[in-house]
Amino acid sequence: LLMNRSAFQSFYLRPRVMRPVGNISTATTLFGREVSMPVYCSPAGVHALCDPDEGECATVKAFTDAGLMFGLSQHSTRSIEDVAAAVQTPMYTTNKSNTSTDNNLWFQAYILKNRETTMKLIHRAIDAGYKGIFVTVDSVRFGYREADARNGFDGLPKPHRLVNYDGVGDGESSTLEETYNSQKEAAWDQNTEQMFEQNLSWKDIEVIKQELRKYGLPLVVKGIMVAEDAECAIQAGADGIVVSNHGGRQLDGAQASIDALPDIARQVAGRIPIWLDGGVRRGTDVLKALALGASAVGIGKPLFFALAVGGQDAVAYMLHLLHTELEAAMCICGIEKISDITPYHVARLESASRMLPHSARSFL
Repeated sequence: LLMNRSAFQSFYLRPRVMRPVGNISTATTLFGREVSMPVYCSPAGVHALCDPDEGECATVKAFTDAGLMFGLSQHSTRSIEDVAAAVQTPMYTTNKSNTSTDNNLWFQAYILKNRETTMKLIHRAIDAGYKGIFVTVDSVRFGYREADARNGFDGLPKPHRLVNYDGVGDGESSTLEETYNSQKEAAWDQNTEQMFEQNLSWKDIEVIKQELRKYGLPLVVKGIMVAEDAECAIQAGADGIVVSNHGGRQLDGAQASIDALPDIARQVAGRIPIWLDGGVRRGTDVLKALALGASAVGIGKPLFFALAVGGQDAVAYMLHLLHTELEAAMCICGIEKISDITPYHVARLESASRMLPHSARSFL
């Protein structure tokens, strides 16, 4: 967790002066859909733990109003259909004469032991009008949640539940709830992981992509941390990848997402888009990730902090701050539009000691 955040301090931005930035724009496109900035809601579950009244419906409204893409977790506390219904609003576009109604929602899937159930959930998202699918591939098992065990978080408090499993058929809904809320293990994620298939291969991605081709929908593989797996994802048919270490909660001693990004970007070499999540807190972090090879970044923990403090309005304000910071950073670096960002705009610190106060360096 700490490294995901502190790793951004290992990179510094290179300001440029005397460059025209009077028409600065943070707008870009993600899979052909215009967004107000290259930031999206990284799919993460159980928003109702922070906003019991609206849960994911509050978050999706804030992201949609800001002209941003929203990723819904399979483990959400509001259903695929309810989240889609919450945002049937005019879609974001810089063309003010375009008033068409649409959404920019994506659904994130885990591969369950019952693969048919996974596909049923994906089809529900397709039927509800979602525009793309994430498949999370780093969670055949969760990292041990020591803090959750210590704090007694071994199941969702009533009345919350993972509603997308309701009505999946043949009594499986109750079986799945009995699994993720079994409280057999001391930490909740150690119970939920019992639902996931552990004998996965890239063939699973090929099968899902084959199905999505029927609907012309993109597939983004989430949880890539090494260049070799990025290549495997491309060969399996992925339309994009997310460089992600699951918020730093999976494997102690693994790289931070931002540290893994440059090698992966070199391997991918522009063949597919690379997104990143993990450790992003400021607009300057967004700019650093874009300069290192990402085309968009996902926001996770900040949206939960905001949601807990003030619901939809607080999430909207958090996104406003990110946009303001990104725009200011671009301006100071002499960048007028997103496509002008290059590796030239960021450099790595020569030594970690340079991040410490002078008085602390003698201890290194």
